[in-house]
Amino acid sequence: MFYTVGEMAKKLNVAPSTLRYYDKEGLLPFVERSGGGIRMFKDSDFEWLSIIECLKKTGMPIKEIKYFIDWCMEGDSTIEKRLAMIDRQREAVRQQMKQVQDTLDMLDYKHWYYETAKQAGTCAIHKTMPPEDVPEQYRTVRQRAKGESLTP
Repeated sequence: MFYTVGEMAKKLNVAPSTLRYYDKEGLLPFVERSGGGIRMFKDSDFEWLSIIECLKKTGMPIKEIKYFIDWCMEGDSTIEKRLAMIDRQREAVRQQMKQVQDTLDMLDYKHWYYETAKQAGTCAIHKTMPPEDVPEQYRTVRQRAKGESLTP
């Protein structure tokens, strides 16, 4: 079964212009064309497009995604290069996840901070609150927020 650009874009939940852009950038060498030059996507192209979307979501530049696709098209001689690239992106995503977790931790701390202030009727409660009265899960974040050293 073949799909038009619009049909495949809908299947991937992207704009048709995204697929046209990928094609223009050389990311779709696997896509067949009709005699009239119309892109004809197959079911098997979905996996290719899914990995392109995945790599894009990790923040990988289009140029590097093109290297990856080109290496895939070259065959098994490039497996090590592809594996190394995937490993680098996995590490980059882990770092992004850590940054997001740190951000969430700060927001959780501030939520507790303002809930406590609301109950006390003032933010001043935190100026006199001893560190041991701060819930354990917020102590490190509180220290970091105040610019205090985390080492004893």
